[in-house]
This record gives sequence, C-alpha cells and structure tokens, in this order.
Amino acid sequence: MATRVARMNPPAELAVVHLSGALGLDALIALEGNPLGSFHPLQSFPTPRGPEAFRGITVAVDASTTALRRRLARLAREIGAKPKHVTGRERVLYHAAAVYASNFVDVVLSEAVRLLGTIGWTEAEATRALMPLVDGAVANVRKRGVVGALTGPIRRGDADTVRRHLEALRNLDAPIRPGRFAAGPPSPASGEGKPPSPASGEGIYLSMSASALHTSTFVLTRRMTSAVKSDVEACPPRSAVLTPSETASSAAS
Repeated sequence: MATRVARMNPPAELAVVHLSGALGLDALIALEGNPLGSFHPLQSFPTPRGPEAFRGITVAVDASTTALRRRLARLAREIGAKPKHVTGRERVLYHAAAVYASNFVDVVLSEAVRLLGTIGWTEAEATRALMPLVDGAVANVRKRGVVGALTGPIRRGDADTVRRHLEALRNLDAPIRPGRFAAGPPSPASGEGKPPSPASGEGIYLSMSASALHTSTFVLTRRMTSAVKSDVEACPPRSAVLTPSETASSAAS
C-alpha cells in the first residue's frame, strides 16, 4: 500500500500514518520523504464500534518527526485516550502482549466452554455461566493488579487438584480403552506416553499452569520479602550491634 501511495507522488509535507500495532515506521519506507507515523488504539474491534470505544484506552504512537508525534498524541487525547510512545523496536513485544490480553483470553474461554460441553452443557449455558467469572477476574485485576488477583489451586499450592485436572483432561483428549495396556506399557513407536500436544486440553492446561505458577511464585516471594522486612524493622537497632561491654561479656562466657 505504501508503494502504491508513493507512486502517486504525494506532497512532501503530507503526513502518512498507519494503524498497525505490530509494524513499525519501516512499513512506510516507500514514503520516507514524508513525515511518517503510527497510531494504534489498544482496543478490540471485531466489528465497527462507536467513539466510546476509545475512551480511557491507550494508543501507541510513533512518528519520524517530533511535530507529527505530538500531533498524534494530541489526537489520542482528543478522542479520550492516553497516548504512549512505542518505538519500532518495541512494537513486536507490544503487539504480542496485546494478543495475550485479547485473543488468548478468547481462546482460553473457548476451551472452558468446550470442557463444559463435554459434560452436557450447551455453548449458551457454558458462556452464560462463565462470563461472570471472567468479569470478576478482570475486576480483581483492575483492583488488585495481575499478581494480587490470582486465585485457584496453583495459588493455594493445591497439587492434588491440579493433578486431578490433568488426569481428567488427559482422559478427555485420549480416552483409555478397557484392556488397552493389558500387554504392558505403550511402546515409544506408538506415540502413547509422550508429552501432551500443546493443542490438547492437557497441553493448554499445562501451559497456563506454568504461567500461573510463575505468578504465584512471585506472589510468595514478594510476601516473604515483605515479612522479612517487617521483622527486621520490628527489631530494636541495638540488637544488630553489640556494645563494648556486651562484647566483653559474650567473650567471657
């Protein structure tokens, strides 16, 4: 597209701005003679939405000139958003984070709906039941942060529940037939007994559990650090340093 626009010989003062979250200004390299910019609303648009969709969101901005960057930042504020400068080198990780917070939420919820479907729930029933849970989780993140909002068996250190989840998911992905292993354990060539596929229910659970474990470990570490700090602060200063008389007494004993 940039090449097609460049062939139109636009005036040098014309600013050209793209709306991609993943691409940097180099996507417009064919127009390098013009001021180049990027304006990416950090919001989900599965269908057209009204102006209210921009209120309170973040807009990633970048530009080849200071003047254009200021202009884009002002535009973001005018639509009720908050501008944030994201450089070309930062774009890929920025966009990956957006995928985690948007697309992957949809994927994980879809998997939850699928699991309830295996016990007889309709998609409508499952979605209706799960949405308040999702809303509550998001509200907790907003109130307590991504670390403080974590709940569930991994946060509690409930290994037994996690093991039962994995066993149920493993059986769901590959039901064990009666007498299947009567002749002994599966051979490597059979493919059975191998690590779960990342696309399987068990694989997805393991991946999410690893992330939750990382977060819960961070919570525990932070709590322990805070507790140690409180204990240290509670100790009287003299407990850390012995006076000359106390030193002599200790040596004598």
